[in-house]
Amino acid sequence: MKIVAFNGSPHMEGNTFYAINLVAAELEKAGIDTEIIQVGNKPIQGCTACGMCIKNQDERCVLKGDDVNAWIQAMKGAEGILLGSPVHFAGVGGAMKSFLDRAFYVSGVNGNLLRHKVGAAVVAVRRSGGLPTFEQLNNFLLYSELLLPTSNYWNVIHGTRPGDAAQDVEGVQIMRILGRNMAWLMKLIENGQGTVIPPQQEAKTFMNFIR
Repeated sequence: MKIVAFNGSPHMEGNTFYAINLVAAELEKAGIDTEIIQVGNKPIQGCTACGMCIKNQDERCVLKGDDVNAWIQAMKGAEGILLGSPVHFAGVGGAMKSFLDRAFYVSGVNGNLLRHKVGAAVVAVRRSGGLPTFEQLNNFLLYSELLLPTSNYWNVIHGTRPGDAAQDVEGVQIMRILGRNMAWLMKLIENGQGTVIPPQQEAKTFMNFIR
């Protein structure tokens, strides 16, 4: 089994990367591989709402010049997804948000490519805004019917300079427990295949309150 993790920080080895690695270390102990993909320092255009991914039905975004389509396929091919972001103005980093908007929209309009994978989010913050950012990341996972493991608190770790997060002993524990629970949930799903029948997928119902 494999997890693909996305580092939404502009800093390749900052506190977001540290949080991801804490989770990954527990996954590795359980025999689950982790691939970390750097997103936060890449020039990624936001979704233009062109609707071509709906029309083409080819699991691709038509915008060119970045790696979003490759990352979509990386998520499709993995059993688990880990999203990591720093906090920018109490929200997800810009490049990460642009990637997630496009990738999860493509997934959703192409039969929900990520349904029933295991997904989790982690956040690194200096002081405030960690929970709003955590909730924003979880919105993508929840909308796509991913299965979310928990920890013993919300998945936020604190630090300013790279390496500071190691001093947040509670945050470190949160990430360790998340990694263990993520591995456990993935193994439950794997061992339940062929025994526990998953619920049937339904076509998405859309409702507009303006008639």
